[in-house]
Amino acid sequence: MRNYFLSKTKIPEKLSVEMQGVIDDLKQSSNQEECLQKVYKIMTSRYRGYKLRTYRRFFNIFTFNVEKLWNDEGFIHCHNANFLLRILLVKSGFFKNEDIENKWTLTGYLAIHQYLKIKLYSGKNVNIDVWGASYGIKFGDYSNGFH
Repeated sequence: MRNYFLSKTKIPEKLSVEMQGVIDDLKQSSNQEECLQKVYKIMTSRYRGYKLRTYRRFFNIFTFNVEKLWNDEGFIHCHNANFLLRILLVKSGFFKNEDIENKWTLTGYLAIHQYLKIKLYSGKNVNIDVWGASYGIKFGDYSNGFH
């Protein structure tokens, strides 16, 4: 399975027992917004973005194995975090793949950065940037420029 940078990678049918357990808990959410908040909290507590590690661990961008990505807590590249986040959202049953859009921006240290734009049934759009959370980017916002 390939994790393409400019397109959506196919969501796998089968997941690890641990990841499926997290999804089963997410299915108990009362609505989309609660589910999205839970996924954001799960992802930002497991993973962090680091500017220097983005370059030092360049070849990790080619990690395509979902189980390996899930089990490697700590540093994660933005597109890999977004792939895991999308899996959790879609598998929760509260979101469709079409509700989640890959977006790109430039960060202050001149790197291309990916975040997600998620459309809720209410019509509201929410930006999610798991990678940027370690730099103070809040739920609903994304890293860009020097922000």
